[in-house]
Amino acid sequence: MSSTLNRFLLFPFCLLLLSTATSEANPEQEQAVLIGGDYNYPPYEFLDDKGQPTGYNVELTLAIAEVMGMTVEFRFSDWAGVRKALQNGQLDALQGMVNSPERRQAFDFSPPHAIVHQSIFARRGEPRATSLQQLRDKEVVVQKNGIMHDYLLQNDVGAKLITVETHADALRQLAAGKHDYALVANLPGLYLGQELGLSNIVPVGKPFQAQQYGYAVLKGNDALLAQFSEGLAILINTGRQQQIYNKWLGPLQEQGLPWKQYGKTAAILSALLLLILGGTVIWNRMLRRQVDKRTAELHIQQQQLIQADKMTSLGILVSGVAHEINNPTGLLLLNLPIIREAWQDCEDILEQRYEQQGDFLLGGLAYSQMRDEIPALLTDMHDGAQRIKRIVNDLKDFSRQESDDSREPFDLNEVVATAVRLAENSINSSTDHFSVSYSSSLPSVDGNAQRIEQVIINLILNACQALNDRNNAIKVRTFQQAESQQICLQIVDEGCGIEARNLTRLLDPFFTTRREQGGTGLGLSVSSGIVQAHGGQLQFESKPNLGTTVTLTLPVSGENL
Repeated sequence: MSSTLNRFLLFPFCLLLLSTATSEANPEQEQAVLIGGDYNYPPYEFLDDKGQPTGYNVELTLAIAEVMGMTVEFRFSDWAGVRKALQNGQLDALQGMVNSPERRQAFDFSPPHAIVHQSIFARRGEPRATSLQQLRDKEVVVQKNGIMHDYLLQNDVGAKLITVETHADALRQLAAGKHDYALVANLPGLYLGQELGLSNIVPVGKPFQAQQYGYAVLKGNDALLAQFSEGLAILINTGRQQQIYNKWLGPLQEQGLPWKQYGKTAAILSALLLLILGGTVIWNRMLRRQVDKRTAELHIQQQQLIQADKMTSLGILVSGVAHEINNPTGLLLLNLPIIREAWQDCEDILEQRYEQQGDFLLGGLAYSQMRDEIPALLTDMHDGAQRIKRIVNDLKDFSRQESDDSREPFDLNEVVATAVRLAENSINSSTDHFSVSYSSSLPSVDGNAQRIEQVIINLILNACQALNDRNNAIKVRTFQQAESQQICLQIVDEGCGIEARNLTRLLDPFFTTRREQGGTGLGLSVSSGIVQAHGGQLQFESKPNLGTTVTLTLPVSGENL
């Protein structure tokens, strides 16, 4: 990459032509659409080591051309050159251009396919500049005719502007000790800093100026713009645009794993889960034949039973939340910030109309009501998408196998909250009256939080299965018994209850009153073993047709005594 950049610095006005037509293309096909791009704006668009156009914009344009049956040709040069070529009618479209009110006077824009942030870069050790106002009287390098060049000219911040052809030129001059700051797009700046080995320059503040980045055509070219907009919509709805976005831009995001690596990890975990579940089924069949002959191996069997019961509970939970894990989650998280910004851009215009003409209908409701409702609706949708991610993370933590020797202080309230989230689907399917009460300032407990979480989930699922009607309630609360230095979790259900003759057998291995419904009788037995290993106990109080109360007690951590 670095050798290619050096080569194009010597030839900044190099022009490259590439057609998407196949080898069998008919010479009489319709005329190709000429697409302009910046030859050095990675990872969005640039020329690779072989001088071929590549990057996020290029792959997206080729995908749109494929679904819309278009023929496109790429022409790459410096940004000022391709922008001028579009204005003069020598190009049909630019595949990546930041949308601004000033540019809309000459160009029309498609819906954005990315959001571009700007960053101020400086040499290490130099004073920070976290806002444009701090650039006054400073020498600032910007790309000629780029969005920040336009912005600084239109909003006089008092900076001394030095224009260059590419972002790479701006960063090189800054790294060489020239000028004070460089104002470039965030992702290209990070990308070029790595590729060029410019270790002495860093961004000096959070990215700012979130700007919509999409296709641009000359004003009035509505037919071509409609083709790009329709093709982009198809790619978004099919998830292909998200795949291209993750491929090129995902690895440079500040948070989270690269999506490609995340997908491989998820595939490996799924394969391991299926392998464990398959082994569990075979092992349970062998256990029934050998349980009397393996008394000496009871400890090993106990560990296997713990994992078997854990996988059974996990299977129930996975089936409950599977509908929440869906490809549109990524689409929501990508598009909701764009919609929110679009609404903010529209507010001033709508407010002016409201002040001049009075109230009017917007989406079937009065604008005076919708201006407060829409931001709340967008926030709720964004929170919902984040909730899906949180459920998946909780599920991954729950399924991770840890050593029995892994013990440390933990907060019982936090463990209960996680268990309730994981069992939420079963709870909502069983009752309309579920409540949780957390005791404040609860002392910590020594032990394995994951094992106790497994016990709590099993107890909550048992309470849900005991209910005969959605009007029956389940109440969960935590509290401390100060006199006995113990903390307690109590789960009360208004279900079918347990007969007195069965209460004493609840913790026996393989005892169950639900064998016809697939119960194995291992859940409470395994749960009791986990609790006893933590120095606690499980207690049951129940009356037929009146419900059951389960009390889990655990000793307070030694550091709280």
